[in-house]
Amino acid sequence: MVNLKINNINVTVTDDITILEAAQQYNINIPTLCYYPDLHINSDCRICVVEIEGYKGLKTACSTPVREGMNILTNTPKILNSRKTITELILSNHDASCTSCIRNMSCELQSLAKNLGININRFENVLEKKEIDDHNPSLVRNANRCIKCGRCIDVCKDVQAMHVLESMGRGHEMEIKPAFGRYLSDEFCTFCGQCANVCPVGAIIEKDNTDIVWEKLYDSNYHVMVQVAPAVRVSIGEEIGLETGLISNGKLVSAIKRLGFNNVYDTDFSADLTIMEEGTELINRIKTGGVLPLLTSCCPGWINLAEQEYPEILPHISSCKSPQQMFGTLAKTYFAEKENMDPKKIYVVSIMPCTAKKYEATRRELRIDNKTPDVDIVLTTRELGKMFRQMGIDFNQIDEVEFDNPFGISTGAAALFGATGGVTEAALRTVYEILNEKPLEDINFTSVRGMKGIKETEIKLGDLNVKVAVSHSLSNARILIEEVIAGTSPYSFIEIMACPGGCIGGGGQPYGTTNEVRLERIASTYLVDGNMVYRKSHENPSIKKLYKDYLIEPNSSMAHHLLHTKYSPKNI
Repeated sequence: MVNLKINNINVTVTDDITILEAAQQYNINIPTLCYYPDLHINSDCRICVVEIEGYKGLKTACSTPVREGMNILTNTPKILNSRKTITELILSNHDASCTSCIRNMSCELQSLAKNLGININRFENVLEKKEIDDHNPSLVRNANRCIKCGRCIDVCKDVQAMHVLESMGRGHEMEIKPAFGRYLSDEFCTFCGQCANVCPVGAIIEKDNTDIVWEKLYDSNYHVMVQVAPAVRVSIGEEIGLETGLISNGKLVSAIKRLGFNNVYDTDFSADLTIMEEGTELINRIKTGGVLPLLTSCCPGWINLAEQEYPEILPHISSCKSPQQMFGTLAKTYFAEKENMDPKKIYVVSIMPCTAKKYEATRRELRIDNKTPDVDIVLTTRELGKMFRQMGIDFNQIDEVEFDNPFGISTGAAALFGATGGVTEAALRTVYEILNEKPLEDINFTSVRGMKGIKETEIKLGDLNVKVAVSHSLSNARILIEEVIAGTSPYSFIEIMACPGGCIGGGGQPYGTTNEVRLERIASTYLVDGNMVYRKSHENPSIKKLYKDYLIEPNSSMAHHLLHTKYSPKNI
C-alpha cells in the first residue's frame, strides 16, 4: 500500500495502480478522452494531465503509477488551460454538427467541452471533408468525426487480433483508417463492431436502419414482426437510462408493441431450436466418427473470420443457421402456412446486440429458396433505444405483456446464449440427457462461465469422456482454431463468440460497455435461467410441437432444408 494526497485528500491505495485509478477509487473526477477501461493505455490525448509536487511539467494520470508521498493536484489553472487548449484544438479539426450526429448527448468529446466550459473555440476550424465509408451493411466510418484517440485501433488489434484499422501519416495529416485508405468491406473486417463500441464520438457507428423500420410499420402492405435476442433484455435498460441489468420481458414486449409491431417474438425460442439441431449434429458426429471438433455457428462475426482467414476450418463448423436466421425462416414458412399468409408480405425485424447480424441478414446463403431473405432487417440494442425515445415510452408507466405465440415459450438454456459459454452449457444439458438417457444431477456448468478468455470442461457422453472448449473475442478464437488446423486440439465441441463476454458485449450494445458492465449483464443472464420453468431446450413444449407438426425430428430433411446452410471461403 502507498499513501499520497490528491487535492489535499489523503489517499491509501495499492502500489500497482495509476493516479487515475487511485482518484476513481476516492470518487475524484479526472477527465479522460483516449483512456478506456480494459484497453491498452496510450496517453495520447493528454486530457487527464495533473500536477505532481516535485515533478517537472504536467503528467498523464492514466499512465503515471502512484508513489509513496505523492502530492497531486487535478484542477489548477495551468491544468484547466491545458485541457481547454487540447479540446479546442481537437474541435478545430472535427465535424461539430452535433445535432445531426447519432452520438449527440452521449458523445464524450461533447461532454468534455461542456464540462470545461468551452462555449467559443479560439481556433479556426480547419477540417478538410473526407469521404464517408458506408459501403457495408453493418458499420459506417466517418473520418470527419474522428479525434484520433486510437481506441478503435487498440480493440481491433489487441482484443480481436484483426488489425483492420491503423494509424496512417504524421502530425496534422495523421488519419485512422484501413490500410491504403480502403473501405471496411475491402478488408478482412468481421463487422463485429467493437470499434464502434469504444469510439468516444460518432466516427464509427452502426448503420442506422430505424427509418426503414418506421416506414414498414406504417405500410399496410406488410405484416411486421420482430424477434428480440436474449442479450438485449439484460442491456436495454442502460440504453434508456435505467440501471444495468434485467428489464422484465413483459415491459420490454409491451414497449415494443407500442412501436407498432404486429407480433413480438423471443429469439430464445429459436435458440432452443438451435440446440436441438446442433446437439443432434454433435451426437451424430460422435457416433459416426464425423469431423470433430464441431464448432458453433451462432456468431456471424466468427463465421466471417473463418470464411476469410481459415477456410480449412469450415468442415468443422456446424451447418446450423444462427437462431436469428432460424426464426426468420420459420416466420416465412411455418408461421406463413399456419396463418395462411403470403411470405413476401411478412417483414421480419431482428433486435440484436450485434452489428455483424446486419451483415448476416444480407447473406445470399440465408434466403428461403434463394430468393426471400430469412430476416429482412436488423436493429441493434442502441437503435431500439432510439425508437423508444422517439416514441416517448416511459417504462415505469407500461403494463406487462407476454411474447406472442407460436414462438413465445423458451427455456433458461436459450437465455444463456447471451453470455460466453452459454451455448455450450445449453448444448451439454440436452446432449447429455439424450445420449446418457438420464437427467443431469447438476445442470449448471460453472466451469464454462465467466470472463476467462478460454474455458474448458469435460463430460461423459455415453462411453466417452468428451472435452469441450469455450472462447470469446477473436484473438482467443485464433488460438483454438490454430490448434484444430494443427491437429492438436483435444476438444470435441468448441464454442466461439467474436465479442468479449459473448453477445452481452456485442458491437451494438449500449456505449460504455466494459468488463465490469459485462459481468453485471452476465449475472442477469444466469438470473433469467434460474427463474425459468423449463431450463433444457429439449423440454420446451413449443419446440416439441414444432417438430411434431412440421419439422418431424431434429436433422430431418425438412429441418436441413430450412434450418441449415453451407459456409464457403471468401476472398477479399
